[in-house]
Amino acid sequence: MALPLPACKNSRVMMLPRIVISAPHRSSGKTTVSIGLCSALSGAGMAVQPFKKGPDFIDPMWLSAAAGRECRNLDLFMMGDDEIARSVSRNGAGAGIAVIEGNMGLFDSIELEGRGSTSDLARQLGAPVILVVNTRNMTRSIAPLVQGFTQFEPDINIAGVILNMVSGPRHEDKLRAVLERYCDIEVVGSIRRRPEIGIIERHLGLQPAREALGSAEVVGEIEKIISESVDLDRLRAIAATAPELPDIETGTASHPAPTVRLGVAQDRAFTFYYPENLEALRAAGAELVPFSPLADQHLPEVDGLYIGGGFPEVFMEELEANRALRGEIKAAIEAGMPVYAECGGLMYLSGTMTWQGQGREMVGALPCDILMHEKPRGHGYMELEAIGAGGWFEPGLTIRGHEFHYSEVVGLDPDKTSFAYEVRRGTGVDKSHDGILYKNVLASYTHLHSLGSPGWAEGFVEFVKGKR
Repeated sequence: MALPLPACKNSRVMMLPRIVISAPHRSSGKTTVSIGLCSALSGAGMAVQPFKKGPDFIDPMWLSAAAGRECRNLDLFMMGDDEIARSVSRNGAGAGIAVIEGNMGLFDSIELEGRGSTSDLARQLGAPVILVVNTRNMTRSIAPLVQGFTQFEPDINIAGVILNMVSGPRHEDKLRAVLERYCDIEVVGSIRRRPEIGIIERHLGLQPAREALGSAEVVGEIEKIISESVDLDRLRAIAATAPELPDIETGTASHPAPTVRLGVAQDRAFTFYYPENLEALRAAGAELVPFSPLADQHLPEVDGLYIGGGFPEVFMEELEANRALRGEIKAAIEAGMPVYAECGGLMYLSGTMTWQGQGREMVGALPCDILMHEKPRGHGYMELEAIGAGGWFEPGLTIRGHEFHYSEVVGLDPDKTSFAYEVRRGTGVDKSHDGILYKNVLASYTHLHSLGSPGWAEGFVEFVKGKR
């Protein structure tokens, strides 16, 4: 298969066994399978590079914990084909296998022709696909389902099936017999239905690994289940059938002497950071200094702050209780300290946060409050246009990102507020704008990925330097 990857001059090739874990639909068990594979294969001595298709933060944390190697997101909308190819080549270097977890169903896409789907990613990377099928209450119907998936896009190599939620030996025998009779596909695993699987999957979907207590034990339980249920040797053999990757120009890592110190909020309340964003800031000349809004009483000596996303509402009582740090952050902002905040960071910088009928004081730097809802207020990809009223993006620049928030900004007067972006697609703060500007703060609901937002890191570092 010819891969549409941007080969560099004097192109060589790169061998990277790789496999995509997908499913007919969501909640089929592909995250559990992916985590178990990463843990089992790395435990067997392989260098496993995990990837997660899409913009998600939570699954990559679990995959990183399982593989012992930082998971990378592959998002066609935010990054584009070329950056995805570079990311796979750069981060897959030195790995013995890449495990790529898809999102949604294999062919699901917001585009009619399937652009941006997991199958589209598998096609671009020339990676064989393993289909995880939830077989609860299913016997003979598995045949047309699997047959339809293998024939829908014939150039996608669905190389095997993992049967999930199998009730017992008789159920498994029936499923295998049906697939053998009607479908030319290999069964590479069968996972029995058991109560702890449901508990684990709910745990994975709701709690980041960096926030969860006992995450190592959870990963260990998953590894045990997958090791007992899946033919790991066969999966490795299938991954090895992936064609060679062109050796593309990935660039060299830059580690200049730091010119600014950036405080990065990192604890159980703030966990949503793409590793590429942190790397881009370092490459732009920032020394990153982690601090905890939950535990630290004082700000470190820094020139600016980066407060990412997470679940501050879950920890809002603890965040409120740390009055000393909240006071220092507010005073620093009033004195002109530059701050970049995304989603959870925006919520933390607000006046108050209300969730489940309880209100808590936050930093109080932004002229607004936060109200949590039971259903998402903004969810999906975003396209923004930089207004140029503040911040460090040139006016007219198109920026792509994503949002997923249950919170709403209330009490903000749009006529008296400056914004960094106009929203072309998405919700943002008020369906028309995003990126609240206050003094040298830019706080938005948009999550940006540095590989899809050229100049973001360099611009922020230069902005911080100019405000010292």
